Amino acid sequence: MIRLGTGGLERIVAVGAHCDDIAIGAGGTLLTLCLARPGVRVDALVLSGGGGEREREERAALAAFCPGADLRPTVLKLPDGRLPVHWEEAKAAVEELRGRTEPDLILAPRTDDAHQDHRGLARLIPTAFRDHLVLGYEIVKWDGDLGRMVAYQPLTPETAERKVRLLQEHYASQRHRPWYDREAFLGLARIRGIECQARYAEAFAVTKLTLDLGD
Repeated sequence: MIRLGTGGLERIVAVGAHCDDIAIGAGGTLLTLCLARPGVRVDALVLSGGGGEREREERAALAAFCPGADLRPTVLKLPDGRLPVHWEEAKAAVEELRGRTEPDLILAPRTDDAHQDHRGLARLIPTAFRDHLVLGYEIVKWDGDLGRMVAYQPLTPETAERKVRLLQEHYASQRHRPWYDREAFLGLARIRGIECQARYAEAFAVTKLTLDLGD
């Protein structure tokens, strides 16, 4: 198994179509990165949920998932489930984000995610961030769109448990959903851990990766 590190990582971009997408898909990875690199800059963009309870949940959750980071969150008000017809607004938001940061890593939805909002945002990212490493996170849902992943971030048992606890603490509006529970989140993390010889892990899709192995 090949392990590649990110020793010079100083800036991260994390994007989600909805409040809680980033935390569900990459919350453990954010915890791992931020705890290892105090002061790392995290620019977070969420396209929907702004102006109400969902935004308040999201801002508190992102702060908890990015301890010690220079966190810069933006939560917009695009209608949930309507990203395709608000393409120009979403694209403008991504381009505005690009204009204010030069990230070492981007955490975004997968381009083959079954949800049209997730998929649309994923396809917007490379139109603005053309030379950046993008890790596409996965979100378990009824569509059954989980697939074979190629990149893994192992999570310690403590980090995996902390992720689940923070998800339950900060997103009260989602607790009624049948898939939003400890078993679902830890179960997927355990499966991805098996695939990379760890106890738990988050897994990511990668559409393009440039290696520099000469140094």
